[in-house]
Amino acid sequence: MAPRPRRSISSPEDEVLTRSVSITDTLRSSILAGEFKPGERIYEVNLSEQLDVSRTPIREALKVLAGEGLLDYIPNRGYHVREYSVDDIVQAYEIRAALEGLAAKRAAQLGMSAEERAIVEAALRDGEALLNKSRLSSEDRNQYGIINTAIHSAIHAAGQSRMLRDMLRQSQQIAPSSHRNVIAFELSDVRRRHDDHHRIYEAILCRDGGRAELLMRDHVESIKISLLRSISRDLLPR
Repeated sequence: MAPRPRRSISSPEDEVLTRSVSITDTLRSSILAGEFKPGERIYEVNLSEQLDVSRTPIREALKVLAGEGLLDYIPNRGYHVREYSVDDIVQAYEIRAALEGLAAKRAAQLGMSAEERAIVEAALRDGEALLNKSRLSSEDRNQYGIINTAIHSAIHAAGQSRMLRDMLRQSQQIAPSSHRNVIAFELSDVRRRHDDHHRIYEAILCRDGGRAELLMRDHVESIKISLLRSISRDLLPR
């Protein structure tokens, strides 16, 4: 008689680790989307109540995010969202523009898979439907952040370079430079960015690496300009 397959039994430690990873992903996305202000203190108790979990996985998640550079830990004062200077943001966008351009160029040269094309085309359609509105709610902006991420991530994957994807991830650790962050942009800015996506995708489909790279670099540089304009407006006296 064949032996029965052994059932995998998760230990309490495994469950805590899995929960911590999920919470880390949730908090990382929230920070990169600009849902926490620079310098804002992160309270374990509040997060525990909001996410309906114990403080242990929250504490582990905050340690990971501090290690990634998204949070600062101050003894006796807890965790705070890291603040970046305007110069830091400009540098992050300049680096990201070069890397994103290279990813688009490689995607055009190597070609996109059917799955990658389907992801981009679905995201382009969803973006068109969303941007037909006269104004964007906070939920709409979060939804467009997901759409934007899907487009860029598919292009990154088509570039077929793990090193490039890792470097892109690092360049987006400065929250304002993340492709999830459309919070500060006006609707007209978001519409222009979405038009950029159409042109970039067309260049990739035409296997025109030089044009795809140039369009993507201009796309990221224009995002930097929009964000700096928003920051400057916020600094004006009320």
